[in-house]
Amino acid sequence: MIRFPLSWTRLWFLENLPNGSKRLLSIIYQDMEGQIRKTFVSLFETEPILAFAPGRINLIGEHTDYQEGFVLPASIQFGIWSAVQKNQLPYCRLYSIDFEEEVTFDWQAFSPRKGHWSTYVMGFLAQLQQAGYKFEGFDMVIGGNIPVGAGLSSSAALSVSIGTALSALFELNLSKLSIARYSQNSEHQFAGVHCGIMDTYASAFGKAKTALLLDCRTNQHEEIALDLGEYSVLLVNSNVKHSLADSAYNQRRAACEESVELLKRSFPGIKTLRDLNISDLPQVQKILPESLFPKAKHVISECNRALVAAKALNEKNLGFFGKLLKESHQSLSKDFEVSCQELDFLAEKAWKFPGVLGARMMGGGFGGCTINLISKSKVAPFLEELSSSYTKEFGIIPSFISVEIGDGAHIF
Repeated sequence: MIRFPLSWTRLWFLENLPNGSKRLLSIIYQDMEGQIRKTFVSLFETEPILAFAPGRINLIGEHTDYQEGFVLPASIQFGIWSAVQKNQLPYCRLYSIDFEEEVTFDWQAFSPRKGHWSTYVMGFLAQLQQAGYKFEGFDMVIGGNIPVGAGLSSSAALSVSIGTALSALFELNLSKLSIARYSQNSEHQFAGVHCGIMDTYASAFGKAKTALLLDCRTNQHEEIALDLGEYSVLLVNSNVKHSLADSAYNQRRAACEESVELLKRSFPGIKTLRDLNISDLPQVQKILPESLFPKAKHVISECNRALVAAKALNEKNLGFFGKLLKESHQSLSKDFEVSCQELDFLAEKAWKFPGVLGARMMGGGFGGCTINLISKSKVAPFLEELSSSYTKEFGIIPSFISVEIGDGAHIF
């Protein structure tokens, strides 16, 4: 199993100096594995089983998962650790390093607390109960180093980390797919987050230096080698989150479902927009009203882009892959309308910067990060240029996250 060197968990930012100049600084996260193990021993005086589950990026394939489409995620070096051990008690004791809070509950009679971090533990336990698995009282310490607000799926990593730890503790031998599905169901039923399978799947199945071409209908994937050579993946966090994100997501999802119903008259075999091809777009445009066609166009074209992008990576054609990133952003911005002026600004600036092969918004939209494929030799000037221009335009300082592709959930 891969353990992530501290040098990988790095954030960059620009510090304003008194003389008006700026200085490029970097932060290296602390050794979370050691801290969590030490905290557990201090609280519960026993050695724990330690599980790790990573966050994820999505290289391409945005807003396609709930139409059973294709996505291309990869697990990253940031994640959530869960330390766990049986306690021979009639209750469970949980401690969150991030919230500095302890929670105790009866493991035979519990009620998840919506909106609280402990809900993720109780929610997974409820999935185990429903499936007929046996467990008993245990102690758990949870902590992580996923940058807040960056859209890296910290909740999925948390659920998968908990599931991986509990499977090992009680010798349940849960498959990775079971952990991913239980984690997804837990988020649906107890956290109120109606996520697709991509986030928990990528956290469970991730592999170092590899992307997963995931078919969200079959829940099966193809491993795509990520040989980026002199290039690296850099996230730029806009540090904005517009309030219409949730309502817009529901509206886009409803538009896709309405489109499918209208299209079934001419395409009787389709179940979702994923079943249509680029060549079908002219006919689709004739059928759908103007309010729906652009949304359907995005999903259909984005599914195709994910497949073509995987082929480009297999062929080590990074230039063409970068072009697809740009096309994806333009589709998300103009057709699906889930971008915002901050994300458009960051993407457009990146496209013009020497050494950037491609960039696009990543995630649900209306804030969060752009993902950039950039030459390693150009990172420093890119940070300075983008930070300066973005701050001048919006009065907001962006943050930058260097991403390495690491293994999925595992036990240390």
